[in-house]
Amino acid sequence: VQLQASGGGLVQAGGSLMLSCATSGRTSFYAMGWFRQAPGKEREYVASIAWSGVNPHVADSVKGRFTISRGFAENTVNLQMNSLNSDDTAVYYCAASARSNSWKWWGQGTQVTVSS
Repeated sequence: VQLQASGGGLVQAGGSLMLSCATSGRTSFYAMGWFRQAPGKEREYVASIAWSGVNPHVADSVKGRFTISRGFAENTVNLQMNSLNSDDTAVYYCAASARSNSWKWWGQGTQVTVSS
């Protein structure tokens, strides 16, 4: 199983980015998620969604600004990020699970940098 995250980059505060995670090697998962890790901080949960596309959930820190969804391609999951601020600067990782509360597969990460 491989997860390929893309879409990161440099954006000004208040701007938007959309991250995508493409999966291969498995036809379905229990759920997909996004996590992030800022310099000097622990990795934190950002959002998750069931593979079927139901039950999207985002962390309180990004609620109202970030949206997780299944992509148009069958094997992708997107994270739409709006109203970005400097606290959102981090490496963003996508992850996949085969069962509840068990993130088994991880992508390589994509850097998001928000300039103020």
